[in-house]
Parts: sequence; C-alpha cells; structure tokens
Amino acid sequence: MVFPGTQTLPLFASQATGAFARRGLAVEMKPAPNSEEQRRGLAEGRYQIVHGAADQCVALVDAGTDAIIVAGGDNGFNHLFVQPDISDLGELRGRTLVADVANTGWSFVLYDILNRHGLKRGDYTIHEAGAPFRRFEAMRDDKAMAAAVLNPPFAIHARRAGLKDMGPVAAQVGAYLGTVPYVLRGWAAANAAVLSAYLAACIEGLRWILDPANKARAASLVAEQLSVPADIAAEILNVATDATNGLAKDADFDLEGLKTVLRLRASYDGREPPAPDRYFDLSYHRAARATL
Repeated sequence: MVFPGTQTLPLFASQATGAFARRGLAVEMKPAPNSEEQRRGLAEGRYQIVHGAADQCVALVDAGTDAIIVAGGDNGFNHLFVQPDISDLGELRGRTLVADVANTGWSFVLYDILNRHGLKRGDYTIHEAGAPFRRFEAMRDDKAMAAAVLNPPFAIHARRAGLKDMGPVAAQVGAYLGTVPYVLRGWAAANAAVLSAYLAACIEGLRWILDPANKARAASLVAEQLSVPADIAAEILNVATDATNGLAKDADFDLEGLKTVLRLRASYDGREPPAPDRYFDLSYHRAARATL
C-alpha cells in the first residue's frame, strides 16, 4: 500500500522496467486512503509491505505492533501551504488547518513549525482530511481551510491554484525521514529472500529514475502513473532527482532523520524521545544491495 506521488516513482519504474518481474515478484500497488488504514492493514496482515511516513511505523511499534523500517527513502518533499490572505504563520491562530489525521508524522511537523511561531496546540483546529490529494482539495475548495502540508504533485497543484507556499518543512525542522518501506518483523523474518528481492527491485527502479539518460522516459512514466500533464511531470521529476533534497541514493537510511521523527512525536506526547534502534532493521536492505 502506497501514497502515490513523488515518493513512489521508484516503484513505478520497478514495475515498468520489469525489475519486479525479473525477480519473480508480482506486486500490486494499492493507493492508501489515509495513514490509519495503511497501519491497520499492515498490522492485520492485509498488506505485506507498505510505503508511508516513518512516523507511521513508529506509531505502530509504540502501540505494540512489532513493525520495522527496512530502508530509507526521502525527506517527504513537503511544503507548508496557506491561503493567499495569510502573510505570517502567526495569523493561523484561531483558524482551521488540514491534516491527514491529528496524531501522525506530518501533523507533528506542522505543530512544531507553528510552535516556533508562537502557536500552541490549542490555538487552532485540525480538520482530518486524509491523503495529500484530499488535503489539497480541502484547501482549494474551502477557504476556511487555512493551511496544510503538501508534497508533489499536490504541492504543484496548490501553487497553480493560488495557494501560498511558505517553503519546505525540512528547512524548519531539520533532517527528517519521510516515506519509507516498513513491514512486520515476523513477516520479514519468514520471507527474508522475498523482502530482499523486493528491495533490490526498488533500488533498481530508483537508480533508473535518477539516471539522467532516462529523463525523457521517466517524465513520461510520471505523467502516466500520476495522471498529470507533461509540464507537471517534469517538475515532479526535478524534485525527485534533486541532488540535495531528492530521493535518497539507493534508498539509504537517514538515522538523524528518524531521530527528528521520534523527537517530534515524543514532544506531542510530552515525553523524552526513545532510542531509535527498535524501529528499524537494515539487514534486508544490505542483502538487497549486495545483489546489485
């Protein structure tokens, strides 16, 4: 299960170039309506591998489900958008803000940014809209929805719809581990060869996306898979391939980014952040890279 967008370009490439098929893998990508369904579906065994915010895996583990992050991915590519009448984030006091759900990763990022601008949790209302496309539509269609965190292609749609881009959230919160693949630890142990083959195919697709020689074909793939015009597809690809803030090379894992995830969740809960080690196992990623 995935949230289709910039973060899923390696998966699209793995499908299109046959990287999954060459390893005997039949992969069905199911779009996630929201993070709760993604977490619940994994915990219940309805999905074997999910790609979502690292914070979702943290939430599962903290709730007693033995899940693990098995590779890195990106910093989320997220920007904070507000309605055009807002010139300063302090003006969000008393307004309604749009989130996936109130107690998940990008919401914690939003709370942290607003706290830096003098706004506490009770100074605004959260409207839970679900996936990024629903957050964009909520802001576009209802001017009372004052702010949301969005990533491409919805960040691009938001700019073109006249919403105001307040900049990348990573510039304010620092290193952040965004979308990652995560699984149940028991499933991983029982299916180690399958998981390593899957990650190897993902890395192969990622390398294809990042290779400048494939730029034209990659842009066409983006346009097809995300149902966007060629100019937006090109912009999405530029975001994904950015040398500094794009997709992590070979899905490398950002430990400092995970520490930020843990710090923000712990701050929301009023506790000290836990040690990060229990939330990830990179042995399958290492095994995957060894085959490439």
